[in-house]
Amino acid sequence: MWLLTPRNRTWVEPLAWEVIGVIDTEGDCAEWSFPAEPGAVRAARTAVRERLRAWGLDSLADIAALLVSELVTNSLRHATGPIGVRLVRPGDLEDVLLVEVSDPLPDPPRERTAHPEDESGRGLQLVAHSSRRWGTRPGRSKGKTVWFELAVPE
Repeated sequence: MWLLTPRNRTWVEPLAWEVIGVIDTEGDCAEWSFPAEPGAVRAARTAVRERLRAWGLDSLADIAALLVSELVTNSLRHATGPIGVRLVRPGDLEDVLLVEVSDPLPDPPRERTAHPEDESGRGLQLVAHSSRRWGTRPGRSKGKTVWFELAVPE
């Protein structure tokens, strides 16, 4: 697996934990599973906002909820089955919030350039430009996980 950094738009080698799909969960962790139904987008946004506020990360709640809603919408459009959302504040990385959205479809998403008249096709661009880093990896049991990192302000 490789990841695309939004700043230089080049492929770089990921960290070891990204390759094997295992991260330090000694810090805070929250996860939910939503049915592949239109209400999943609203439910995921609400869950993310509430948890981040409970963790004292109000300043990240809106952007995290927006990016999660984009990725959950992609999952609804292209996959069937449950959609997983996971928030992690790794214990050894206090300045990072890791957000993951998983679905049963193994195909990785493709970033594309939307034309001005297009009504869709901007979600991954939004994730790429709004996050510190983002990428994909195989899901825990099947499918895929799209993840992104947000910087936690001091």
